[in-house]
Amino acid sequence: MLHLPVLITDLGLILAAAGITTLLFKKIKQPLVLGYILAGLLVGPHINFIPTVTDNESIHIWAEIGVIFLLFSLGLEFSFKKLVKVGGSASITAVVEVFFMLLIGFVAGKAMGWTTMDSIFLGGILSVSSTTIIIRAFEELGVKHKKFAGLVFGVLIVEDLVAILLLVLLSTLAVSQQFAGTEMFLSILKLCFFLILWFIGGIFLVPTFLKATKKLMNDETMLIVSIALCLIMVMLAVKVGFSPALGAFIMGSILAETTQAEKIEHLTKSVKDLFAAIFFVSVGMMIDPGILLDYAVPILVITLATILGKFMSSGLGALVSGQPLKTSVQTGMSLAQIGEFSFIIATLGVTLKVTSDFLYPIAVAVSAITTFTTPYLIKASEPFYLFLERIMPKKWLDALNRYSSSTAGITTMSDWRVLLRAYTFNTIIHLVILVAIIFIGSRYLQPFITENIINGNNGTMISLILTFILTAPFLWALALRRIERKAHSHLWLNKKYTRGPLVALEVLRIALAIFAVGFLIFQFYNTLVALGIAFGLIVLGMYFFSRKLQQFYDRLENRFLHNLNAREELQKQPEILPWDTHLTELSISPDSPLVGKSLIELAVREKYGVNIAMIERGHRMIPTPGRDERLYPNDKVMLIGTDDQLAAITELFKGVTDENQETSFPKKDMTLQKVVITSSSPVYNQSIRESGIREKTQGLVVGIERNGVRILNPDSNLVFENEDIVWIVGNTKKIPDLLKKT
Repeated sequence: MLHLPVLITDLGLILAAAGITTLLFKKIKQPLVLGYILAGLLVGPHINFIPTVTDNESIHIWAEIGVIFLLFSLGLEFSFKKLVKVGGSASITAVVEVFFMLLIGFVAGKAMGWTTMDSIFLGGILSVSSTTIIIRAFEELGVKHKKFAGLVFGVLIVEDLVAILLLVLLSTLAVSQQFAGTEMFLSILKLCFFLILWFIGGIFLVPTFLKATKKLMNDETMLIVSIALCLIMVMLAVKVGFSPALGAFIMGSILAETTQAEKIEHLTKSVKDLFAAIFFVSVGMMIDPGILLDYAVPILVITLATILGKFMSSGLGALVSGQPLKTSVQTGMSLAQIGEFSFIIATLGVTLKVTSDFLYPIAVAVSAITTFTTPYLIKASEPFYLFLERIMPKKWLDALNRYSSSTAGITTMSDWRVLLRAYTFNTIIHLVILVAIIFIGSRYLQPFITENIINGNNGTMISLILTFILTAPFLWALALRRIERKAHSHLWLNKKYTRGPLVALEVLRIALAIFAVGFLIFQFYNTLVALGIAFGLIVLGMYFFSRKLQQFYDRLENRFLHNLNAREELQKQPEILPWDTHLTELSISPDSPLVGKSLIELAVREKYGVNIAMIERGHRMIPTPGRDERLYPNDKVMLIGTDDQLAAITELFKGVTDENQETSFPKKDMTLQKVVITSSSPVYNQSIRESGIREKTQGLVVGIERNGVRILNPDSNLVFENEDIVWIVGNTKKIPDLLKKT
């Protein structure tokens, strides 16, 4: 008799329970995450009236894979470029919120008599809002076009990075079981080092690899390569002492900068959905209903602390960053929940065995409650703002408005600030690269050469020379590269005050380069003359090879910048918009009345006061489109307007199906047909526009074959000629009457 492995039986049970509960939650229009958690509760060890999972260890392995793909997916949506673009408002709001929620969680835990470690992890759990829940709520309520939504999305991007930092810090804290400031600082320094190194290396190598293999890639190979890159980065992260989730997130964020990001996200979505479902089911399996009943009061207290704390801290952060009161209130009430990252932080505590058994189910219960309350809070945010506006003293409102206006006008930086920022980035980036190359040379290159090629001192010398050659372009960039020439020349002309500090900066750069070379030599020869050799090498190298080093470095930099900006080379959006106007992106539904119409026909500026800044059609970007540009299904349109103006036009993009609307033919009658034009056809010698094909047949000419030449998506002014082969999508019954012989 055949024996079915327990793992397959358990997996079938998990997916069956998840399928039933998610169908139910889809029917009642509730988040699917809650359905997965309920499924885990049903098949877990605490409920026995249905079959339960028996091999929990294997399920935890599947769940860890789920975390990897969940973080990989979040990384694909994250993108470091987005982090740079979110601006100061979102960054300040996120930092203020996270700081206060860490404090609120810790104080609440200690007030309830919990251990220090439970209280710290509670603060981490409460500090990160749920991207999935907020996006779903915004879509259902139709508020994605509003100004506060852009700020909320920016805050979520910053929170994702903060959550990754929290995972590293909490892991360090859990392992050391002490609050050593030095150890925490070293952990942060180590994280920053590898983030910079992986990002630079990834952006330089991964897009180049994908571009070189583009012709060989189909959907299958792209999926395999993407998952392979994710798991390779996971192995690297674990190798240097970080969690697998961090590696997955970093590779996702690197791939998010490539031109293949959307395709990779689409291909990996099914894999992510499968394993993420197993992860969330495993979350439910760890919930003991008895604990929920015993800790009903703490759950209520923490839920209130989450809603009120996030509203106050996020709203305060938005106000401090210069946002108006209305936007601050709406932002605070939108972020008042916890979600997927909170589960991952709670899982970390359980895995490391440093938190109590009750903390995990409490976190899940609070997440479930705040998931239900989020849509109602978002909906109530504007009425609550109006209530505050009525009861607040007028002088307070005037002061807030003045503060908001004054901070919005701060857009310029002094030359010193520009120069110092550029020098700081240049120094940090190149020191990270140099340290990485030096350690690779001393830890891997030298042993390989001395063991397999040349033994003894000669092998060590060759290793040193090769490593120095690899570091040379970056040493030149660190010591001699000209940075922000315009700001530097402005400051240099002010002889009395600025030449001394500028010279000191240049001396410091050269000193750092000499130190780097000395550090390199110390890795191979631990002698006191290393510093002298370093000085000689750097002077000789920079003098004789400065021009060649500059040319080689420029090629490296250009390749890096090209890879980094490939997705957005045509997307140049203004940084600041006047008053209450802002940018938003809307997709055109296939049912939208806008489909097929030109911008001059739509007259959206005249009717709604909205301007169209850009159209994204697949990989093609159309900035400031002309009046004759037409809109097509699934086009992404970048609009500029106020909340009210954008709200008025949003319904047009969605498209509304009216049951009473007359339809000229059923969907099954719409087909792709081939018709041969003759001299007796009614449309012979007419242009596509003059023929009236669109109006009379609901048809669209998609291609013409003329004299063996195929014309795809022909221009509407093209004239039909004898023996043209026309490919047209339209009404099967009406097209023959219009195009065939009379």
